Amino acid sequence: MKDTKQQFEDVIAICRDVFANKLHDYGPAWRILRPMSVTDQLFIKANRIRSIETKGVTLVNEGVRSEYIAIVNYGIVGLIQLELGYAETADISNDEALDLYDKYAKASLELMLAKNHDYDEAWRGMRVSSYTDLILMKLYRAKQIESLSGKTLVSEGIDANYMDMINYSVFALIKIEFGD
Repeated sequence: MKDTKQQFEDVIAICRDVFANKLHDYGPAWRILRPMSVTDQLFIKANRIRSIETKGVTLVNEGVRSEYIAIVNYGIVGLIQLELGYAETADISNDEALDLYDKYAKASLELMLAKNHDYDEAWRGMRVSSYTDLILMKLYRAKQIESLSGKTLVSEGIDANYMDMINYSVFALIKIEFGD
């Protein structure tokens, strides 16, 4: 489990670096996104991964690695938006955004460690394409929960689905970065 924790932290560091660089370039412009828009952005990224996996070819010069990174980062943005609500302007500093990023990256790590204990690293035996399918399933669940205005009978909320998407993306990135 120690290797998994370190690999998770290494992958999150890559994702955080991309997030920080985009914060430098754009600021926290994403603060204007309503949660449903974040879900749709995640859908676009996951759908593109699946399209590339199915077709085996990409016409845009970015592969699945950058899309999984985007899913991690938009998943964390989604968690921030659920906590703060959306804003009419970029109303937080880059440092505040990074602090919130770190908070949710840590929460995702803690969830992964707990589930990884119970599932005994089963994710390592899965194909990367299965993570894509699971992320898409979580997105359809999130969209359904959004259409129910968050009023579920027995299901976890959108936040739990975002966190699972983050963790599935991290698993994919671990396999991309470190191999099986």
